[in-house]
Amino acid sequence: MAFAIIPTLISLAAGAAGGNIAGALTKSGMGVAGRSVTGIAGGFGLAQILPMIPGIGNMLAPLGGIGSGVVLGGVGGLILTFILGKVMGTKT
Repeated sequence: MAFAIIPTLISLAAGAAGGNIAGALTKSGMGVAGRSVTGIAGGFGLAQILPMIPGIGNMLAPLGGIGSGVVLGGVGGLILTFILGKVMGTKT
């Protein structure tokens, strides 16, 4: 599997956006930088790991590299930031 830089950068940006959306919804006390970093980690992780699962890669094929980067990056960033936002609690 070749490493493509553009879909990776898009999944990072989508992860940051998803992280900030989840942080705003949960009113987490992480701040914008914390939400962005958490979203980037979640987005990158999900965008890299999920296509390796047999059968999932075929389901993502119609989206293409950029489309799957947006979807998986955004969802991964949203999920990880939501979980960490709930664990850390809300801001006072």
